[in-house]
Amino acid sequence: MNELQFSAMIKEHSPSLRSHAIRYTRNEDDADDLVQDTMIKAIRFYKNFQEGTNIKGWLFVIMRNTFINDYRKNTRKNALITQTDEISSQDLVVSASENDATGTFIMGDIQKALASIPEVYSTPFTRYFEGHKYQEIADEFGIPIGTVKTRIHMAREMLKTYLKNYQSER
Repeated sequence: MNELQFSAMIKEHSPSLRSHAIRYTRNEDDADDLVQDTMIKAIRFYKNFQEGTNIKGWLFVIMRNTFINDYRKNTRKNALITQTDEISSQDLVVSASENDATGTFIMGDIQKALASIPEVYSTPFTRYFEGHKYQEIADEFGIPIGTVKTRIHMAREMLKTYLKNYQSER
């Protein structure tokens, strides 16, 4: 059986698939989408169908699995996105967008904090923050890797002390 013959065969089952899809979705438009997705998957994987077996049952299994996968995907998406009309300040805390003035002010404080710690600590920390590996930093400065780790740790501690006002806001 070729793909064209298979497509004609499954098209005969679309009315029963649609009525079954309406039971899942309880919405005609969503049911049409589910039937379409089922048909596309069936055609894409038609070689997996064994001739002589129940094609209608095979299509229903594809539909059920498609519905379950879409439901799980939408559940995860809705858990990450606030669906309410009113957005509280708690929702804004985890928001990716911040007030530009606040962001500029914070970046200024971070720059001041970096400038206030000794260069022997700030330089390895900056390199590490830029994505360099400990070994790369050690090779660049000609110092042992343990020293690099210690200096980065000390820089973090100094920055924590300098920026402790921001720590209490989290």
